[in-house]
Amino acid sequence: MMKKTILSSLVSVFFVISLFGCSSSTKSPANNAATLNSQPTTPVTTNVAASADKIKFKTAGGSDLFSLKQQADGAKLIDANNQELARIKVDKPGRIKFKNAADQVLGYVVTAKGNWTLKNQEGNQDLYIFNRLANGDYQLEDAAKKEIYQVKPGKNGFEIGTPAKQLVYQVKVKEGKISLINPSQTILFYTKSGISPIAFACLGFDTLTREQQMALAYAVNLTGGQ
Repeated sequence: MMKKTILSSLVSVFFVISLFGCSSSTKSPANNAATLNSQPTTPVTTNVAASADKIKFKTAGGSDLFSLKQQADGAKLIDANNQELARIKVDKPGRIKFKNAADQVLGYVVTAKGNWTLKNQEGNQDLYIFNRLANGDYQLEDAAKKEIYQVKPGKNGFEIGTPAKQLVYQVKVKEGKISLINPSQTILFYTKSGISPIAFACLGFDTLTREQQMALAYAVNLTGGQ
């Protein structure tokens, strides 16, 4: 667990969003035939926005999709019509709580060094674990330690793949723009706000619910992916 003093200072500068519009419509990883790059390159260094009141995410065509509004104790996700979708906050050092718009607790993310664990709404059961590996790769596994996704440094970002090395998504950073791209090279959504590319990659985990994606991404960004 991270010390309270470190976490408190990070909260004011690190926050992240989750995509709600795309996760339910994307194809299953098993349907993607492309394979991961076998010799990925180092991703772009994190560039976190320090003072944005609202981070906007847009469709490939440039329409507003959703935004994250900074709050005193966390952040609130709103849709294009300014309707609240979810909220997240630091529950205690090393633990993020996330709720729905009705203020019902949906779960927690517990952070340790290089490890982020998604827990159930009671906080007493592990659901998913996101790990940073010794070689610099990341992986998402379920509570039974079964690998679900591999996340490898790729050209100008990261590549998300299955254990069978089928490409699911690419996270590309170019000229200050971070995009989630499918194997057909179609941009699903993007932001020009400065967030960690590895946190952004969590938004491509289709096996998670939308709220889980957002909470995990927030926690990963809060710790700089370390």
